[in-house]
Amino acid sequence: MKYVVTGGFGFIGTHVAVTLVKEGHDVFVIDDCSSKSVQSPPWSDKCGFIQCDIAKPSFYGKFLEGADAVFHLAAKARVQPSIANPVLFDHTNVHGTVNLLKACVDAGVKKVVFSSSSSVYGDAELPTSESHRLSPQSPYGLQKKIGEEYLELFTQLYDIKGVSLRYFNVYGEGMPLGGAYATAIGIFLNQRKYDEKITIFGDGEQTRDFTYINDVVRANILAATTDGLGDYEVFNVGNGDNCSVNRIADLIGGDRQHLDPKVEPKATLADNSKIRQKLGWAPTQSVDKWIPEYKKLINLP
Repeated sequence: MKYVVTGGFGFIGTHVAVTLVKEGHDVFVIDDCSSKSVQSPPWSDKCGFIQCDIAKPSFYGKFLEGADAVFHLAAKARVQPSIANPVLFDHTNVHGTVNLLKACVDAGVKKVVFSSSSSVYGDAELPTSESHRLSPQSPYGLQKKIGEEYLELFTQLYDIKGVSLRYFNVYGEGMPLGGAYATAIGIFLNQRKYDEKITIFGDGEQTRDFTYINDVVRANILAATTDGLGDYEVFNVGNGDNCSVNRIADLIGGDRQHLDPKVEPKATLADNSKIRQKLGWAPTQSVDKWIPEYKKLINLP
Protein backbone atom coordinates (compact mmCIF):
# COMPACT_ATOMS: atom_id res chain seq x y z
CA MET A 1 0.00 0.00 0.00
CA LYS A 2 1.10 3.58 -0.61
CA TYR A 3 0.68 6.11 2.19
CA VAL A 4 1.55 9.79 2.45
CA VAL A 5 2.27 11.36 5.84
CA THR A 6 2.16 15.13 6.20
CA GLY A 7 4.07 16.43 9.19
CA GLY A 8 6.32 13.38 9.21
CA PHE A 9 9.08 15.35 10.95
CA GLY A 10 6.89 15.93 14.00
CA PHE A 11 6.42 13.88 17.13
CA ILE A 12 3.35 11.90 16.07
CA GLY A 13 4.10 11.98 12.35
CA THR A 14 7.52 10.39 12.81
CA HIS A 15 6.01 7.50 14.76
CA VAL A 16 3.33 6.98 12.11
CA ALA A 17 5.86 7.04 9.27
CA VAL A 18 8.27 4.67 11.03
CA THR A 19 5.50 2.18 11.78
CA LEU A 20 4.26 2.21 8.18
CA VAL A 21 7.80 1.68 6.88
CA LYS A 22 8.31 -1.24 9.28
CA GLU A 23 5.08 -2.78 8.01
CA GLY A 24 6.52 -2.74 4.49
CA HIS A 25 4.40 -0.01 2.94
CA ASP A 26 5.44 2.54 0.33
CA VAL A 27 5.65 5.76 2.37
CA PHE A 28 6.11 9.37 1.29
CA VAL A 29 6.56 12.23 3.78
CA ILE A 30 5.69 15.92 3.33
CA ASP A 31 7.02 18.35 5.93
CA ASP A 32 8.20 21.96 6.08
CA CYS A 33 10.93 20.92 8.57
CA SER A 34 9.95 23.61 11.06
CA SER A 35 9.65 21.11 13.91
CA LYS A 36 12.75 20.25 15.92
CA SER A 37 11.18 17.46 17.97
CA VAL A 38 13.03 14.86 15.87
CA GLN A 39 16.48 15.78 14.62
CA SER A 40 17.20 12.73 12.41
CA PRO A 41 13.94 10.96 11.55
CA PRO A 42 14.48 7.21 11.28
CA TRP A 43 12.33 7.12 8.14
CA SER A 44 14.63 9.50 6.25
CA ASP A 45 16.48 6.93 4.14
CA LYS A 46 13.60 4.48 3.80
CA CYS A 47 10.90 6.53 2.10
CA GLY A 48 10.31 9.50 -0.16
CA PHE A 49 10.40 13.02 1.20
CA ILE A 50 9.79 16.59 0.09
CA GLN A 51 10.27 19.73 2.18
CA CYS A 52 7.46 22.20 1.52
CA ASP A 53 4.50 24.09 2.96
CA ILE A 54 1.23 22.13 2.68
CA ALA A 55 -0.44 25.38 1.67
CA LYS A 56 1.48 25.11 -1.65
CA PRO A 57 0.21 21.92 -3.34
CA SER A 58 1.91 22.77 -6.64
CA PHE A 59 5.12 21.51 -5.01
CA TYR A 60 3.79 18.18 -3.75
CA GLY A 61 0.54 17.33 -5.56
CA LYS A 62 2.14 14.79 -7.90
CA PHE A 63 3.46 12.80 -4.94
CA LEU A 64 -0.11 12.14 -3.76
CA GLU A 65 -0.98 10.20 -6.90
CA GLY A 66 -1.69 6.54 -6.23
CA ALA A 67 -1.89 6.98 -2.45
CA ASP A 68 -4.33 4.66 -0.69
CA ALA A 69 -4.53 7.13 2.19
CA VAL A 70 -3.01 10.37 3.42
CA PHE A 71 -2.30 10.82 7.13
CA HIS A 72 -2.62 14.56 7.64
CA LEU A 73 -0.61 15.47 10.73
CA ALA A 74 1.06 18.68 9.53
CA ALA A 75 -0.04 21.52 11.79
CA LYS A 76 1.00 24.36 14.00
CA ALA A 77 0.20 22.75 17.31
CA ARG A 78 -0.78 23.64 20.87
CA VAL A 79 -3.29 26.02 22.39
CA GLN A 80 -1.21 28.78 23.98
CA PRO A 81 1.05 29.48 20.96
CA SER A 82 -2.07 29.76 18.78
CA ILE A 83 -3.42 32.47 21.07
CA ALA A 84 -0.16 34.38 20.71
CA ASN A 85 -0.04 34.01 16.91
CA PRO A 86 -3.45 33.11 15.45
CA VAL A 87 -2.72 34.31 11.89
CA LEU A 88 0.37 32.11 11.45
CA PHE A 89 -1.51 29.14 12.88
CA ASP A 90 -4.47 29.74 10.60
CA HIS A 91 -2.24 29.68 7.51
CA THR A 92 -1.13 26.12 8.19
CA ASN A 93 -4.08 24.69 10.07
CA VAL A 94 -6.89 26.01 7.87
CA HIS A 95 -5.46 27.28 4.59
CA GLY A 96 -2.95 24.45 4.49
CA THR A 97 -5.55 21.82 5.24
CA VAL A 98 -8.02 22.89 2.56
CA ASN A 99 -5.22 23.05 0.00
CA LEU A 100 -4.10 19.56 0.94
CA LEU A 101 -7.65 18.21 0.71
CA LYS A 102 -8.13 19.69 -2.76
CA ALA A 103 -4.80 18.24 -3.85
CA CYS A 104 -5.89 14.83 -2.53
CA VAL A 105 -9.11 15.02 -4.57
CA ASP A 106 -7.19 16.03 -7.71
CA ALA A 107 -4.72 13.15 -7.22
CA GLY A 108 -7.43 10.53 -6.64
CA VAL A 109 -6.51 9.77 -3.02
CA LYS A 110 -8.99 7.32 -1.51
CA LYS A 111 -8.98 8.42 2.14
CA VAL A 112 -7.65 11.14 4.44
CA VAL A 113 -7.03 10.52 8.14
CA PHE A 114 -7.00 13.93 9.81
CA SER A 115 -5.27 14.57 13.12
CA SER A 116 -7.71 16.68 15.12
CA SER A 117 -7.72 17.46 18.83
CA SER A 118 -9.82 17.30 21.96
CA SER A 119 -9.35 21.09 21.94
CA VAL A 120 -12.41 21.26 19.66
CA TYR A 121 -14.61 20.54 22.70
CA GLY A 122 -13.54 23.33 25.06
CA ASP A 123 -15.08 22.89 28.50
CA ALA A 124 -17.15 19.76 28.11
CA GLU A 125 -19.27 17.28 30.00
CA LEU A 126 -17.28 14.24 31.12
CA PRO A 127 -16.69 11.72 29.72
CA THR A 128 -16.89 13.48 26.36
CA SER A 129 -18.35 11.64 23.38
CA GLU A 130 -17.94 12.53 19.72
CA SER A 131 -21.50 13.87 19.61
CA HIS A 132 -20.79 16.51 22.27
CA ARG A 133 -21.18 20.14 21.19
CA LEU A 134 -17.97 21.76 19.95
CA SER A 135 -16.97 24.98 21.69
CA PRO A 136 -13.23 25.60 21.21
CA GLN A 137 -11.53 28.11 23.48
CA SER A 138 -8.50 28.89 21.32
CA PRO A 139 -7.58 29.58 17.70
CA TYR A 140 -5.96 26.12 17.58
CA GLY A 141 -9.16 24.40 18.71
CA LEU A 142 -11.24 26.41 16.26
CA GLN A 143 -8.83 25.66 13.41
CA LYS A 144 -9.04 21.93 14.11
CA LYS A 145 -12.83 22.19 14.14
CA ILE A 146 -12.76 23.93 10.76
CA GLY A 147 -10.39 21.24 9.44
CA GLU A 148 -12.88 18.58 10.47
CA GLU A 149 -15.71 20.46 8.79
CA TYR A 150 -13.75 20.82 5.57
CA LEU A 151 -12.95 17.11 5.54
CA GLU A 152 -16.57 16.14 6.14
CA LEU A 153 -17.72 18.52 3.39
CA PHE A 154 -15.17 17.12 0.93
CA THR A 155 -16.45 13.59 1.55
CA GLN A 156 -19.91 14.84 0.58
CA LEU A 157 -18.79 16.74 -2.52
CA TYR A 158 -16.04 14.53 -3.90
CA ASP A 159 -15.08 10.88 -4.24
CA ILE A 160 -12.98 10.68 -1.09
CA LYS A 161 -13.45 9.26 2.40
CA GLY A 162 -12.29 10.79 5.66
CA VAL A 163 -11.68 10.11 9.34
CA SER A 164 -11.01 12.75 11.99
CA LEU A 165 -9.15 11.61 15.10
CA ARG A 166 -9.54 13.79 18.19
CA TYR A 167 -6.37 13.24 20.23
CA PHE A 168 -6.33 13.65 23.99
CA ASN A 169 -2.92 14.84 25.30
CA VAL A 170 -0.45 12.62 23.49
CA TYR A 171 2.79 11.66 25.25
CA GLY A 172 5.61 9.19 24.79
CA GLU A 173 9.11 8.63 23.49
CA GLY A 174 10.27 11.41 21.16
CA MET A 175 7.86 14.05 22.46
CA PRO A 176 9.15 17.63 22.67
CA LEU A 177 10.70 18.32 26.08
CA GLY A 178 10.81 22.09 25.77
CA GLY A 179 9.63 25.05 23.76
CA ALA A 180 6.17 26.31 22.86
CA TYR A 181 4.96 22.96 21.52
CA ALA A 182 5.83 20.79 24.52
CA THR A 183 3.07 19.36 26.72
CA ALA A 184 3.05 19.22 30.52
CA ILE A 185 4.74 15.81 30.76
CA GLY A 186 7.56 16.83 28.42
CA ILE A 187 8.06 20.20 30.11
CA PHE A 188 8.10 18.67 33.60
CA LEU A 189 10.59 15.98 32.58
CA ASN A 190 12.88 18.60 31.06
CA GLN A 191 12.66 20.80 34.15
CA ARG A 192 13.45 17.83 36.37
CA LYS A 193 16.41 16.90 34.19
CA TYR A 194 17.95 20.35 34.67
CA ASP A 195 17.00 20.65 38.37
CA GLU A 196 14.56 23.46 37.67
CA LYS A 197 11.32 23.95 39.53
CA ILE A 198 8.33 22.34 37.90
CA THR A 199 5.99 25.11 36.76
CA ILE A 200 2.30 24.48 37.36
CA PHE A 201 -0.36 26.89 36.15
CA GLY A 202 -3.07 27.48 38.74
CA ASP A 203 -3.64 25.00 41.54
CA GLY A 204 -2.63 21.95 39.48
CA GLU A 205 -5.93 20.20 40.06
CA GLN A 206 -6.86 20.44 36.37
CA THR A 207 -7.08 16.92 34.97
CA ARG A 208 -6.15 15.51 31.57
CA ASP A 209 -6.74 12.31 29.66
CA PHE A 210 -3.21 11.32 28.59
CA THR A 211 -2.79 9.03 25.57
CA TYR A 212 0.33 7.04 24.68
CA ILE A 213 1.96 7.66 21.30
CA ASN A 214 1.91 4.02 20.14
CA ASP A 215 -1.83 3.89 20.81
CA VAL A 216 -2.29 7.02 18.71
CA VAL A 217 -0.30 5.47 15.86
CA ARG A 218 -2.45 2.35 16.00
CA ALA A 219 -5.61 4.46 15.86
CA ASN A 220 -4.31 6.15 12.70
CA ILE A 221 -3.55 2.90 10.94
CA LEU A 222 -6.85 1.32 11.97
CA ALA A 223 -8.70 4.41 10.73
CA ALA A 224 -7.04 4.04 7.33
CA THR A 225 -7.45 0.28 6.95
CA THR A 226 -10.64 -0.81 8.72
CA ASP A 227 -13.40 -1.85 6.32
CA GLY A 228 -17.06 -0.98 6.77
CA LEU A 229 -16.68 2.60 7.97
CA GLY A 230 -18.87 5.42 6.68
CA ASP A 231 -17.69 7.98 4.17
CA TYR A 232 -16.84 10.25 7.13
CA GLU A 233 -16.17 9.24 10.73
CA VAL A 234 -14.98 10.97 13.90
CA PHE A 235 -13.26 9.15 16.75
CA ASN A 236 -11.93 10.20 20.14
CA VAL A 237 -8.44 8.84 20.77
CA GLY A 238 -8.04 8.89 24.54
CA ASN A 239 -7.37 6.49 27.38
CA GLY A 240 -10.74 6.99 28.98
CA ASP A 241 -9.19 7.94 32.31
CA ASN A 242 -7.48 11.08 33.56
CA CYS A 243 -5.17 12.40 36.24
CA SER A 244 -4.29 15.81 37.62
CA VAL A 245 -1.31 17.94 36.69
CA ASN A 246 -0.25 17.65 40.34
CA ARG A 247 -0.22 13.86 39.97
CA ILE A 248 2.06 14.15 36.94
CA ALA A 249 4.36 16.40 38.98
CA ASP A 250 4.35 13.83 41.81
CA LEU A 251 5.36 11.05 39.42
CA ILE A 252 8.21 13.10 37.96
CA GLY A 253 9.39 14.55 41.28
CA GLY A 254 11.31 17.68 42.17
CA ASP A 255 10.43 21.09 43.53
CA ARG A 256 7.56 23.01 42.01
CA GLN A 257 6.15 26.51 41.72
CA HIS A 258 2.63 27.65 40.91
CA LEU A 259 2.02 30.34 38.30
CA ASP A 260 -1.11 32.25 37.40
CA PRO A 261 -3.74 30.08 35.69
CA LYS A 262 -4.09 30.21 31.92
CA VAL A 263 -7.06 29.77 29.57
CA GLU A 264 -7.69 26.04 29.37
CA PRO A 265 -10.40 23.48 30.14
CA LYS A 266 -10.55 22.36 33.76
CA ALA A 267 -10.71 18.70 32.77
CA THR A 268 -10.63 16.38 29.76
CA LEU A 269 -11.83 12.79 29.66
CA ALA A 270 -12.55 10.84 26.50
CA ASP A 271 -15.49 8.57 25.95
CA ASN A 272 -13.63 6.05 23.76
CA SER A 273 -16.46 3.55 23.36
CA LYS A 274 -16.95 4.39 19.65
CA ILE A 275 -13.36 3.72 18.61
CA ARG A 276 -13.33 0.54 20.68
CA GLN A 277 -16.46 -0.70 18.96
CA LYS A 278 -15.82 0.36 15.35
CA LEU A 279 -12.03 0.02 15.10
CA GLY A 280 -11.29 -2.56 17.79
CA TRP A 281 -8.89 -0.09 19.40
CA ALA A 282 -8.00 -0.03 23.08
CA PRO A 283 -5.29 1.81 25.05
CA THR A 284 -2.25 -0.17 26.13
CA GLN A 285 -0.37 2.25 28.40
CA SER A 286 -0.88 4.59 31.36
CA VAL A 287 1.12 7.54 32.67
CA ASP A 288 1.41 5.88 36.09
CA LYS A 289 3.35 3.04 34.48
CA TRP A 290 5.15 4.92 31.70
CA ILE A 291 6.65 7.87 33.59
CA PRO A 292 8.64 5.78 36.13
CA GLU A 293 9.89 3.55 33.29
CA TYR A 294 10.89 6.53 31.16
CA LYS A 295 12.68 8.19 34.09
CA LYS A 296 14.85 5.08 34.40
CA LEU A 297 15.52 5.15 30.66
CA ILE A 298 16.83 8.74 30.79
CA ASN A 299 18.53 8.27 34.19
CA LEU A 300 16.31 10.55 36.23
CA PRO A 301 16.25 9.73 39.95
